[in-house]
Amino acid sequence: MIKQKILIVEDEEHIAEVLIAYCQNNGYKVHHLTSGHGVIDYIKTNQVDLMLLDLMLPDIDGLEICKQLRLFSQLPVIMVTAKGEEIDRLFGLEFGADDYICKPFSPREVVARIKAVLRRADNNVANQSHEHIIRQSGFIMEPNKYKATFKGSDLTLTPIEFKILALLLNNVERVYSRDEIMNQVYLDTADVSDRNIDTHIKNIRKKINRFSSDANPICSVYGVGYKCEQLA
Repeated sequence: MIKQKILIVEDEEHIAEVLIAYCQNNGYKVHHLTSGHGVIDYIKTNQVDLMLLDLMLPDIDGLEICKQLRLFSQLPVIMVTAKGEEIDRLFGLEFGADDYICKPFSPREVVARIKAVLRRADNNVANQSHEHIIRQSGFIMEPNKYKATFKGSDLTLTPIEFKILALLLNNVERVYSRDEIMNQVYLDTADVSDRNIDTHIKNIRKKINRFSSDANPICSVYGVGYKCEQLA
């Protein structure tokens, strides 16, 4: 069986050593980088299944790396950082992180999060193998390729954003509560809140607005949740 590969981007040596040891002990291959320089080039030229990304790096911060990554890849990303305020977690999600862990942390928890995110990614691929291309209101979504376009332009969605938009486009005019969306797109909702869904919806709308500022089909329904309207 081919081992899955974890890219660890962490400048604190003692933390990196612990993460490397726990990942290797759980059967993963590991590559470690101590700075942000070279991360994007490494991902473009090597097979990586998940990245553990420190937010506070000495050169390029983790948010910028994640932003650059999402221009070409849906690689699962777990941000690891000492920042624990809610606004920092929301920024991490907005820039495309799949999960967020704050220092100090339990290495066992990190490994559990890695397994959950990889399981979710594998599950997405398995489910998509039987799905059809979605064509709705100027959108084309190809689940097998994780590709979404609007009026011919690539939306570069994160995996969670892709699942949310696909859910809404497959059920035009159907209103979903935040809880319903969470249960549809996350395998484990224990560490997910309403704010997570709001952030993802905001991010989806922002990406659509780049190409259509006057006709965005994703609407909020006050006191209930969100829906996708039929565009002419």
